[in-house]
Amino acid sequence: MKPLSMEQKLQIKNDIIALGLLLGFACFINRGISIKGLYMDDLYLWSCYGEQSFFEYVFPIGSTRFRFLYYLAAWLELAVTGPHVEWLVPINIMLNGLLAWFLYYLGRKLSGRGIFGFFIGIMFLASRMSYYQIAQVYGLMETMALWMAIGILYCLYVYLNEKQEKIWYFHGACWLYFFICFVHERYMALLPLFYLVLILKRRFHLKKWFWPLRQFLLVQVIRFATIGTLSPAGTGGTQVADTFSFRQAISYALSQVAYVFGINAGPQHLNGLSWAHTPGLIKKLVYGADVVLALFLAAFLIQIIRDREKRGSYLSNGVLFLAFIALCIGSSSVTVRVEMRWVYVSYGAALLFLAYICGILAHDREVAGKRGKKLFYQLGSGYGGQPEKKLTGDSAEANFQAQHTMQLVPKKGHSAAICVSGCLLYLLLMMPVEVFFRGYFPNLYFWPNQLRYNSLAEETYGRYGEDIFGKTIYIIGDSYEMSSFTAETFFKVFDKERKAEGTKVVKIDSIWDVGLITDDMLILREDPAHNGFQDITQFVREQKLKVDYGFYQDGWMDEECSFSVLSGKEGEISLRFLYPGILSGGEETKIYVNDQLYQSIPVTENIYYAQIDTKAYQTLKIRMESNFYVQDAREQRGKTRLTALVEIIAE
Repeated sequence: MKPLSMEQKLQIKNDIIALGLLLGFACFINRGISIKGLYMDDLYLWSCYGEQSFFEYVFPIGSTRFRFLYYLAAWLELAVTGPHVEWLVPINIMLNGLLAWFLYYLGRKLSGRGIFGFFIGIMFLASRMSYYQIAQVYGLMETMALWMAIGILYCLYVYLNEKQEKIWYFHGACWLYFFICFVHERYMALLPLFYLVLILKRRFHLKKWFWPLRQFLLVQVIRFATIGTLSPAGTGGTQVADTFSFRQAISYALSQVAYVFGINAGPQHLNGLSWAHTPGLIKKLVYGADVVLALFLAAFLIQIIRDREKRGSYLSNGVLFLAFIALCIGSSSVTVRVEMRWVYVSYGAALLFLAYICGILAHDREVAGKRGKKLFYQLGSGYGGQPEKKLTGDSAEANFQAQHTMQLVPKKGHSAAICVSGCLLYLLLMMPVEVFFRGYFPNLYFWPNQLRYNSLAEETYGRYGEDIFGKTIYIIGDSYEMSSFTAETFFKVFDKERKAEGTKVVKIDSIWDVGLITDDMLILREDPAHNGFQDITQFVREQKLKVDYGFYQDGWMDEECSFSVLSGKEGEISLRFLYPGILSGGEETKIYVNDQLYQSIPVTENIYYAQIDTKAYQTLKIRMESNFYVQDAREQRGKTRLTALVEIIAE
């Protein structure tokens, strides 16, 4: 194995540093985002994982979608996290950070400089379009699809530009195309990109033209055999064939172009804050950033016009990038709405195109300058000086051309510095914009519900751990409209056995709908103002039963005890006593209600009962005195000794 050169070692070191910085920035920019409880699509995804076999989950025959490659990755992710739902966001952040490093690497390759690649990675991570990939379990699907789509683009770029026939890059793009169709069927639309590259490269062999078509046909055969249709499903349970509108698709495509240029062109529930409600300062920053992009594009067009030798290559690559972006935009414009997460892949490709442009502008002009400088020195001149001797004929003409070249081309590194400055200016303009729009994530259509179910997880499993299993959880209010599926499945996620047996969720209107609070109950109330839940179990417990002395939460009472109890809607308070000792005769329990003797009970059996009749929702002060106690008791909690276990029922 050939040892690495010093330059290669330095490059590896720089790549590792870039990876660390990008991962650190990914954690920083996404701080505050969390998944603590699953709901909606994520909860349904988990329910399939929890209730189906591996084969049924990964290969859902008869379903509306057949994304076996994504389902395999999701199965592995859920198997690794288990009941630790809170691990999902860190995993998503790390994956997005690695994806940013992948873009950095490609950006470095395209531009020839690591600084441009690092700029691409930072802007990619900062983008508001990453919200779904971080904040949802299904974000893994978007991450996988984005990585594979960009991989297709780069493989085709290398195949298009290499003078030697590197056919394995074309093969690699074909296989990535096959697999990406089973991550998300939307990317079937990338098929024309292969034929565009073959035309640009002037490859008209029938075998090469058949390779991408073969992959496409194989995808269709598998889809038809597994889900019974070739038509891709739309978003929100729709079918593309049923909802497609050409005029609407054009409108959605234009809005995605606006998204790429930093403009929120959709409704607030899909982007957090509509452009119409965006402050003027933020709009000015976006417009300023777009001016920077326009200058880059203008400089690129000028370079195409000036450099006749490479004009064809520049145009071909520009068409490749723009066609990829157009196909991605088109494929996500045919359904009933446009979500920012679908624009993320187009935005990533646009950033790579910018890196390519920077490489052209910085590298080619610098190379021309080096050539002129080399020729100038060969003719015996100093840099920027005059020839040391007079030349005639061809030598004089060459000397003149060399001096002319030096005058047209800036000194070494100037073009690169200008490009770096332009990228830095774009970053300085767009970074506060992205941070500003990220602050409006709570307006996204799924965000409030995610906050609510994060809160539900915190107030239950987060507080009580596995003790939550088997309890009845009463929730006061129904403004969140929790579905029966969510109520039945939500707590199974936290159980290693995926069952949460005995755990129930019951919706009630008020605390009057439950009796006294027992250890197998929790009382929560909705808190719409903060998109959360509040655990009010202890508050309700004290409202229903307030102990003065001698009575304990596990049901034990002393020889003397006093408490206040709230009657239920029936106005009946039932008492059930259990004395775990041997009766010798003469044992008696006296019950006082509001300081008046209500009943004296001769205790002739170990289990005995009492009932107090009163009005509904009345608070009674009850005091009980017993002339016996548990013999040989190992503990004494109050001033007097333990007597019996008592169960109080006030429905």
